[in-house]
Amino acid sequence: MKKPKDYIIFPLDVDSYDKAMNLAEILSDHIGLFKIGLELFISQGPRIIKSIRNFGDAGIFLDLKLHDIPATVKRAFMAAGAYLPQFVTVYCDEGDALLSDIAADNPGNTKILAVTVLTSMNQNKLKRLGYSRMYSEDISALVLLRAKMAKEAGCHGVICSGHEVAMIKKEIGDDMIAVTPGIRPSWSLINQDDQKRIMSPADAVKNGADYIVTGRPIRDAKAPADAAKRIAEEIEKALK
Repeated sequence: MKKPKDYIIFPLDVDSYDKAMNLAEILSDHIGLFKIGLELFISQGPRIIKSIRNFGDAGIFLDLKLHDIPATVKRAFMAAGAYLPQFVTVYCDEGDALLSDIAADNPGNTKILAVTVLTSMNQNKLKRLGYSRMYSEDISALVLLRAKMAKEAGCHGVICSGHEVAMIKKEIGDDMIAVTPGIRPSWSLINQDDQKRIMSPADAVKNGADYIVTGRPIRDAKAPADAAKRIAEEIEKALK
């Protein structure tokens, strides 16, 4: 049975092997998955995955946000899947042909998560990028469009903000995994946050999030393990 800590994905957004290993050792028993993003994967390579697995049972979420022509993305995903992460992320801008091609030849049990709209995006940024009023003024409409494309293509889930989770579950189904970044407990809110569409752990889980991604509230705490426990306690209360 899924425990409250299993909902927590901690991003190892650091630039060195030692920093990553220190956090892995401290947090491995208090979270569900470690997210390895571009910074750490590029600086340390695949060896970082094996090293992190030496600590506890926390899984690996390889957040590479693959984005290229279909053939290139497929080959990159197959290469990433060889390391047996639980999740790998791709962009779905290309359309369902790209995603279905990946889903059809999925190695192992690696699950494909499609990025919908980054939580750093807001209406003004979408307007500057040339999105139509339909999507720039209603981000949820763009998120739902991309989530439907991902579902039709055979992806296992999507990355979306906590504000869109309930909508996705209602429109697409509970079997679509929803991973929500931009999670900020009330006790960790800061000014000038680069995440625009944030939400608390409890509210995200209540809305239907299957996993939450929270980094700074844990990483910047004086006692990161205690901060992770505190977030797990919030999740436990929400589940009850």
